[in-house]
Formats: sequence, structure tokens, C-alpha cells
Amino acid sequence: MKKCSHALRLGRNVSRASLPGCLPQGRPWQMPIVLGVLWTMYLGGLSPGEVLAETKPSSWPPRPNIVYIVSDELGYYELSCMGHPHFQTPNIDRLAAEGIRFTQALAGSSLCAPTRCCLMTGKHSGHTSVRTNGGGTPLRADEPTIASVLKQVGYATGGFGKWGCGGRGSTGVPERHGFDIFFGYYDQVHAHSYYPPYLIRNSVEVPLPGNHGLSNGTTYSHYLIVEEAKKFIRENKDHPFFCYLPVTPPHGIHDIPETDPAWALYKDKPWPLDARKYAAMVNMVDRHVGEIRDLLRELGLEEKTIIFFSGDNGGHEYFRDADHPRGFHAPNVDPRTGQQFRGGKGNLYEGGLRVPMIVCWPGQIKPGRVSDLLWYFPDVLPTLAELAGATPPADIDGISIVPELLGEDVVGRKQPQHDFLYWELGGQIAVRKKNWKAIRPGMGKPWELYDLARDIGETQNLAADHPEILKELIALAEKAHEPAVEGDFFAPELNEKDRRAKFGDEVPPEQVNVTMVNRLPQDGMIPRKFYTILSCSSESQSNDRLARYAIDGNPRTWWHTQFQPDLKRPPHELVIDLGKEFTVSGIRYLARQDHTWNGTFKECEIAVSKTPDFSEATTTRVEFSKTKEAQERNIPPTRGRYVRIRILSEINGGPWASAAEIGIVGE
Repeated sequence: MKKCSHALRLGRNVSRASLPGCLPQGRPWQMPIVLGVLWTMYLGGLSPGEVLAETKPSSWPPRPNIVYIVSDELGYYELSCMGHPHFQTPNIDRLAAEGIRFTQALAGSSLCAPTRCCLMTGKHSGHTSVRTNGGGTPLRADEPTIASVLKQVGYATGGFGKWGCGGRGSTGVPERHGFDIFFGYYDQVHAHSYYPPYLIRNSVEVPLPGNHGLSNGTTYSHYLIVEEAKKFIRENKDHPFFCYLPVTPPHGIHDIPETDPAWALYKDKPWPLDARKYAAMVNMVDRHVGEIRDLLRELGLEEKTIIFFSGDNGGHEYFRDADHPRGFHAPNVDPRTGQQFRGGKGNLYEGGLRVPMIVCWPGQIKPGRVSDLLWYFPDVLPTLAELAGATPPADIDGISIVPELLGEDVVGRKQPQHDFLYWELGGQIAVRKKNWKAIRPGMGKPWELYDLARDIGETQNLAADHPEILKELIALAEKAHEPAVEGDFFAPELNEKDRRAKFGDEVPPEQVNVTMVNRLPQDGMIPRKFYTILSCSSESQSNDRLARYAIDGNPRTWWHTQFQPDLKRPPHELVIDLGKEFTVSGIRYLARQDHTWNGTFKECEIAVSKTPDFSEATTTRVEFSKTKEAQERNIPPTRGRYVRIRILSEINGGPWASAAEIGIVGE
């Protein structure tokens, strides 16, 4: 049954097949409430927001100001309220003591851009437009976000920090998606420097005097971002506002001014330098959380404002060594018990998805609560929409957690639960239903099954013991996935300039090959829409260099073979299924479009077959050159459906293979 983008969300227990037309699943509203709302709208001519306000119980509080703070890469256990001895976070601890801390709040994805898209749009990563982490992939022009939903009911909307949902010159820039102002970084590569030559305000460059990129400069960008957020709050103190603060710290490059008070706490610790800087950056973020709260108190807005504080994805195991195999600060290890979450940033095990999540609203949220409600980033949009009296878009996957925040007695209904939660990231897929979690850790790899109620560390694979449960979860995953439809760039050179700004003048321009990218010519090529990756010998999941990127049409993403934790050596293989038989007469290859040559193909064997086992294949040996431009190599015309590229050697003699794009010539 096809999906309707305009259908109103109905109750979770209502069958789509029993309704006229097409209605998506999984929403908190119950049928009687929705029908009553529709009838009231029809008779009274009220807007959706007014209708929602009319149907709220009298015990509901007035709609609040909303501050949402995201600390980039902050791990679940990297707070002093979690018992971590390395960190001092008194303001965040106080936020938790005066509000509610969630133990099962999960990110939308385990990398920066895709998780932010889930947060902003209320969709899981099987429905979002931004599912990769390279190249400033944009939202589509018509996609609603939290900001556009709140703006429709009179909120001022401001964003300050790292956007990640569309680079400059694209349909995904924040000012096209409901933000009155966004100040900071649009592209995540730009955000890798705290001393860039400029930041962005509504797509316009704001120069930062004295900055030269990387770690060299006099104007620390994070300070400016926080001050702009405070300015926004002051300017909008007299009417409702949404202040979104996706700050970059403690994400690397790990830099903090030596004059910052947080550095004084850590500069003499007997730790590696970057581990000291990281801890100081966390303390700095904590101080700024305190400053935001002080400002709200000064303006008389403390009890009129709800504050959310979270990480963006699971913790990154920085600064690993023999004595610290899970990272020096071990973001996914309970410092009190030693209990571990498996994995971390970049994968879909619990370590890649668990984030700290704290919500505080004095006078409305009971203080000191710890909740085990299972929820994730797609739930933020409908939650904020309900608090603001706005109507969420019809095609979201999230559910409102307002009953859990304010109390079921206040809201007048029970907290709904998810039928299931879903994630995808390249070749990785994960599905969770209550305590059961199925995960496919990579393309071509077998599914795994875990009972998180008994095995939070995901150490006991129960796939063989419970095949029916696994089958059910795999079926849910298949239903949850739709092909990604990304936005567009109309001026890609602006985004490329921002990505190069990370380096400023610290790296010669000829060594930063991000200003332009080459592309494969499409003439004579079998249309890419038919391609799928049937198998690959390996892919680098740790840094999101997946096999499917070799055929995704985006030269800014690329496939790279595995190099950690174990190095996979040549020969390397990639098998492409063309979907049906064609006469194949050549192959086009585009090397990775950054400033390195790692993995660039040299000697290859190209095999074409009618069957996936290649039992009767025609094989041709070809050799590629050292160039970033597209290359084509001819082979004898051969009828077949499957193409196997076997990479025998790399252009510089290295053990890797990589490809920005591969195309098959034929008819």
C-alpha cells in the first residue's frame, strides 16, 4: 500500500487496511480524539493549533519557551551525575536534579548529519532525506522541521551551532526550514575547526578576525555561538521562542583557549593532552548551560521555559590505548559498575545510540525523576509541537512524550509506546521492539538478535535460539525502509568553500581538494537506478565509508575497504547487481575526491556473468591511472546481470581499495 504524505495520523491500533485511502502507522492519537478534533475544526473554522489548545485539559500549563541544547559527541556516561570521576558538570547535574533524566533515550542515528535530520524532521532514518555523513547532504525544499512547525504558531526560531542538514547553496539551509536565524556552521567539516576564518549567518559569511583555520586563531568560534544564542533569548523574551543550540564541543579538533576557566581544572592532569582538552571542553559546555539558565532566571523566564539537554549520538572512544581499550574516558562504560554498551559512534549497537538526555521545566516537571521510557530523536518534534499547541506533520514517525514529561494525570492520557524503533546507516540496520533488538552490522553480514533486558552489552547473539522473533523484526525493518530522496544543491561551490574553510590558510589550497569534485559522465552508462550492491569483500563502517557509496551518484562519498580493527588486504571485491541483463562493454571509475590517494584502483579484473556465482563469467584485466578525473576502461561486450570488480593493487602500492563512483557502460 503506498504511503500518503497528507493523511492525518490516527491511533496506533487502527489498521491501515481498514481505513479509506492510506494512513501511516504509529501515532499517539486515539481515534475518538482525532474524529472529535476534525469535527470541531469543521464546525468552528479553527486552526489546528487552536483546536489542540481547545482540547487540552484545564490543568495544562501555558505553552513554554523551548531551549534545546545538543553537545556534539558527548557520551552517555560523560557527566559527573553519572558517577564519572573525570568530569565536572555541576550545572548539567543540577538540571537533572531539578528535572528528569532518561536512561533509554536514543539518537536518531550514530553519525552527526543523519541524527540531526531525525531530530529536526521527526522521522526515523528509513524515511529521512539525510542518511549519510559526507558532503552536506541537504533536506528537500518542502520538508517541515521543528522550527517550521513552531513558527506556524508564533514562535521566534533561532539556531546556533552545527546544522548538518544541508550545506550552503542547497535546499537544506536552515533559513529555508523555519529558522528566523541560524548562526554557526552549516557543514560538519567546516565545524571541525574552532578557529575558522568565518562562520555563517543565514547563508552569509561572518568573518572572524585573526583566524587561520584548524587550531590557529584568536577568535574562538564557540564563544560567539553561545553569545548569539543569549542575544536571541534577550531579544525574544516577550514572546515564545525556540532556541536550538547544537554546539560543537566536545567534538574534535579538541581545542579550548588556555584562558578558559575549564582549562585550569584539567591542564595539569596526568593524562594525554587531547584527553585533558576533551574533559575541559565538557566542563566549558556545562558552564554555558549554567549561563543560559542564569539568563532565563534574570529575565524571569525560568519557569516559562523547558530545557532539553542531550548528546547527538553515541560516544566516540577517543584516545584509546592498551590500558584504555574503550577510550581514555570510556564514554560507553559505566564508571561505577563496569557495565558496557557495545560499540560507539558510527555503528548501531547501543554504544552508538545511547545519549544523555535531561529535560527540566521548573514547576511543571517533577524534579529528581529518572525515567526508563524508551524513545528516540524522532519523538522530539511531536513532543515540542504538542507543548506549543502546534500540529505535527502527517508523515512523521515520532510520538509525543508529553505524558511522561508532565504526568499522565496532567495531560489526561497515558504515555503511548512505540510498536518498534528503527535505524539504518549505510549497510547497517537495527530494529528494536521492547527489549528485543535485531541488528545487521553491515551489508552482507548475518543478522544478530539480543535481549537487552538481560544483555545490555549485546554479547549473547540469540538469533539461532529465537528465529521467529528475528523474522518478525526483519519484516519490520523491510517495511520501515524507503529509498532516500535527498535535496538539491543549486550553488555547490558555496558548500565546498565552507568545507575548505576548516583548513583556512593553514593548508595550501592545492592540498585541500574539496573546492570542486569530478563526476562520472552519464552518456552510455547503464542507469544507476538499476544498481544494487550484491556483496563486498569489506567496507569501513567505523568512518562511514560503505560499499553502497560507490554507486550512490554522490562523488563526495566513497567506499573504502576495512582498515580497523583488522586490516583487510587485497584482492578486494565489489559485486554489482544490474537488476536485469544488459550487454556490458566497459566500466567507469572515479577515485575518491579528497586530497589523498588511499585505495585508488590500479590493476583490476572485471567479470561479467548471468549468475551471481560467476560460474560462467567473462573476465577482463584492466589498469587505472593516478587521476581524480573520471576514467573509462573498455571490455569485450558481454551479456550479463552481475559485474564483479576485483581490485588487485592500489595506485601507491597500499593494501586498500576505495571508489567515489563506479559506473557500468552498456545497453
